[in-house]
Amino acid sequence: MSFTELIFLGAALAMDAFAVAVCKGMIMQKPKVGNAAVIALFFGGFQALMPFIGWLLGKQFESAIKAFDHWIAFILLLILGGKMIYDAVRKDEESEKYKDTIDIKELFLLAVATSIDALAVGITLAFLSVSVPETVSVIGITTFIITFCGVYIGAKTGELLKDKAQIAGGAVLIIIGIKILIEHITTSV
Repeated sequence: MSFTELIFLGAALAMDAFAVAVCKGMIMQKPKVGNAAVIALFFGGFQALMPFIGWLLGKQFESAIKAFDHWIAFILLLILGGKMIYDAVRKDEESEKYKDTIDIKELFLLAVATSIDALAVGITLAFLSVSVPETVSVIGITTFIITFCGVYIGAKTGELLKDKAQIAGGAVLIIIGIKILIEHITTSV
């Protein structure tokens, strides 16, 4: 696999994480570089870690992982998207405080949910002649850059949408979860 192909692979795997980073940026009043970097590190780190884990697991567990990975991603994104919408509608002091902070548990779940497809990619790496360290590094760095930018794109979008930004962000998470579920169900039929 060429370096250019690795960058395209990393970008393709980063699209769900990018959408979530945009959502996170939408609900931040003014994202700080540190917050954007933490979000990007979570997504980039998990996008690099999951293919490595997939590579380690190899072919022997492929069917077991593919049997339920889409359900995990769907449920996590549905819950987190629903929580964002609920917090936006609730409009209390805690909801306002949420805009300026990063919830590490939530970020962890989002990073896992958006990187499960990278686990499957990692399984295929076990059967290709690629440099695993180079591959996972390029995937992680590409995701980091894309999601870092996504936070700021989301913040600009959030300024335009004002109070509806958090609802839109939650809806996007739910739509991503449904998309993942539908893609896996239709490809397995």
